[in-house]
Amino acid sequence: MKTLFTAEAVSHGGRSGSITSVGGLLNLTLGNPLEPALATRGPNPELLFAAAYSACYNGALMNAAKTLGTPVKDPQVRALVSLVEDAEGRYGLAVELHGRLPGVDPVQAREIMEEAHRTCPYSRALRGEATVALVVD
Repeated sequence: MKTLFTAEAVSHGGRSGSITSVGGLLNLTLGNPLEPALATRGPNPELLFAAAYSACYNGALMNAAKTLGTPVKDPQVRALVSLVEDAEGRYGLAVELHGRLPGVDPVQAREIMEEAHRTCPYSRALRGEATVALVVD
């Protein structure tokens, strides 16, 4: 396997702390919806994951459309990432990926979304560990 690049970030203080990246591109104070006083002071880890997943999946979506021979102009992906807790008190993630593919038939859009889900690195990393629902908007 060939490494294309590596991203590096450092966190301090857990879910209510901060995140920085080497080189300074990222320097965030985190908010924490589980602590009302801290809920809106910055993005939370799930929001950051939703942003990253939507961007990654959108790229996979465009590649899948091209591979399947269905050109798509300006697709939009909305990612909803939820922190969930199971009956044993273990935390996990549940994800919904909503795809808007202008001018594409809903059946074709679903096929493209499923192909993107098979190839997206974030989807592959979550496989078996998180619930991911695909929704054609």
